[in-house]
Amino acid sequence: MLVAPSILSADFGHLARDVEAICEAGCDLVHVDVMDGHFVPNLTIGPVVVEAVAKAATRPLDIHLMVENNTFFVDLFAPLKPGYISFHIEEEKHPHRLIQKIRNLGIKPAIVLNPHTPPECIEFLLEDLDMVLLMSVNPGFGGQKFIPSVIEKAARLKEMIQKRNPKCLIEVDGGVNDKNVHKLKDAGVDVVVAGSYVFRHESLSRAIESLKV
Repeated sequence: MLVAPSILSADFGHLARDVEAICEAGCDLVHVDVMDGHFVPNLTIGPVVVEAVAKAATRPLDIHLMVENNTFFVDLFAPLKPGYISFHIEEEKHPHRLIQKIRNLGIKPAIVLNPHTPPECIEFLLEDLDMVLLMSVNPGFGGQKFIPSVIEKAARLKEMIQKRNPKCLIEVDGGVNDKNVHKLKDAGVDVVVAGSYVFRHESLSRAIESLKV
């Protein structure tokens, strides 16, 4: 299992320190939640802060857009050369066009599904994706309780991926911890995002290691 700690749970007064710490502790990606206050009711960070994160990180950035104007934000963050940029299918009218745009910028494209959104809605996009992110909480705020139905959803998505694009990863974000990560692994999940669990743990390295099942 790859682990992508979410900096939404970091200490923003010491953000560079925390980003360096999770990289040294063995994370695989640095998950960056970008919220615009419209698609979700929260407002987070812009390119100046993400640039600082990129400078501190020794692992690729995994930028998760929770915004209304996806193309605008892709252009905003593309110069930072993140590993992945993911956008919500619920908000994008022309997902295939945006996927190609992200890939042409040298970034791996990913699509996000909210808890209520069925995986079948992206079946014919899977061949063009590097990752699908399944939300296991309602997007917008950290520290929420894990929604168990994502396990069944991940298993359904895995079957579709195996038929259409076996290289496409499945990522799950929200309420992940050492108690549910094994079920996610069994369902075919490849990457877990963990914010509160990692940053509130007494040891970053032990927290990350406990998720690498």
